[in-house]
Amino acid sequence: MPKSSKFIFITGGVLSSLGKGIASASIGLLLKQRGFTVTVMKFDPYINVDPGTMNPLQHGEVFVTDDGAETDLDLGHYERYLDVSMSRQTNATAGQVYFDVISRERRGEYLGKTVQVIPHITDEIKKRMRTFDGKFDVIIIEIGGTVGDIESLPFLEASRQLTLEVGRANALNIHLTFVPFIRSAGELKTKPTQHSVKALMEFGIMPDILLCRSETKLPKDIRAKIALFCNVEEQSVIEALDAETIYEVPQLFAKHNLDSIIAKKLHLKRSTLNLETWSRFTHRIKAPKHHVNIALVGKYVKLQDAYKSITEAFIHAGAINNTKVQVHWIDSEELTDENAAEVLKDMNGILVAPGFGSRGIEGKLSAIRYVREQNIPFFGICLGMQCSVIEFARNVCNMPEANSAEFKKNKFNVIDMMPDQKKITDKGGTMRLGAYPCTIKKRSKAFAAYKNEHISERHRHRYELNNDFRDILEQHGMVLSGTSPDGKLVEIVELPKHRWFVGVQFHPELKSRAVTGHPLFIAFIKASLSHALEQFA
Repeated sequence: MPKSSKFIFITGGVLSSLGKGIASASIGLLLKQRGFTVTVMKFDPYINVDPGTMNPLQHGEVFVTDDGAETDLDLGHYERYLDVSMSRQTNATAGQVYFDVISRERRGEYLGKTVQVIPHITDEIKKRMRTFDGKFDVIIIEIGGTVGDIESLPFLEASRQLTLEVGRANALNIHLTFVPFIRSAGELKTKPTQHSVKALMEFGIMPDILLCRSETKLPKDIRAKIALFCNVEEQSVIEALDAETIYEVPQLFAKHNLDSIIAKKLHLKRSTLNLETWSRFTHRIKAPKHHVNIALVGKYVKLQDAYKSITEAFIHAGAINNTKVQVHWIDSEELTDENAAEVLKDMNGILVAPGFGSRGIEGKLSAIRYVREQNIPFFGICLGMQCSVIEFARNVCNMPEANSAEFKKNKFNVIDMMPDQKKITDKGGTMRLGAYPCTIKKRSKAFAAYKNEHISERHRHRYELNNDFRDILEQHGMVLSGTSPDGKLVEIVELPKHRWFVGVQFHPELKSRAVTGHPLFIAFIKASLSHALEQFA
């Protein structure tokens, strides 16, 4: 273990959605593949304590860690690239920071002092930034938001102070910016980058490396101009072009020697970069042999980031099956029994997505009935699994009023709230969250995928399969193939006579990693490919 860690701060300028998360994960991968131990942290400036209560259409997916933290979706990128598990300590929000400081003030821990942003808020941020100091060679810290956002200022100030404390030989500032191409003028414009760096320097932070997002290559004269006006070495002005796949970004950075530049500036021992396995993985993504059409049925499809881990898990499983997975986004609110056949007829597999609330549920049930009756591969996740139980109870077990207590309370609630959840009033962070063990029945589709009786998967829900209806479901052919070790909670359901019909209470997409994928997604895509090949035969 190193006595102290090297810090890399990653900030963004000009506009949002430039890809700080992908850049942070890519840099982490490059350093890891050079033999360094690395972790990545995300500091978000919003006042919410965590994103758990935010609308997915506003914030995107909530990524859940093994220890039950509801975090920013960028932690998913960190896990997928680095093949390590994040925790609640790797994500902090302004809400958490202010909540802790105010709580200490209420307890009188500041001894009557005036509590201020500096030093109290910034000290709390720095304390969190140092959580892993000495445990890794390099700590990458992504600061959310865009330079100039008022809510980001305490985080920038904390990074400035920490850089001063550890010394510039032990801290590096990387700024992700934008170099637009103005088509009417036929020119790349550097002014937005100049202004962004100027704003950053006004806060006392001088970037060491610039990652310049652009849709066209940066000629030498443009890079030289940026270097001159932004006070950065020319070799440290790195173009970050749009990539065919986000998993190609580490290779593009490596072509510009980004990892070597970082190692030199941080005085890290030299080692050889090994991206052979990663390169084979990206090649399979870019040049697959096969193709499948997968319908993703959900109610948040207008913002695809709401299902980010699912779409990435499809990419991983597709590469492993040498298959391009074409995702078709189906709004469950627009799906009915009458149009399901027309909408879904060309699909090789259908995934019914997780979610909350009654909106769009009938459309999900229509999709599930169609794939069950047409023997099309089906994968249900969390609410998707619960809907598969409701549909089966209604149309196979002859319980037309079957429902979930989440939508309509009646005596046919095949899905109901856990007893301990009924006492909860606070909505944030109070669901069944994080990793829980599951025991799988042998000779089941789930066991064939995992090749293991004992697994652990991440959860995020309040409702469970109602044990009062287990017998009738099993009598009509549904197999409860996965349960909690004590047998009290149903984790996996499947239909053994179906081509591939599996519903899971947990979120397997959260544990899918680049290169290795996830067993259930791999099996689902394999079944969908088999279905596609039969259609063409």
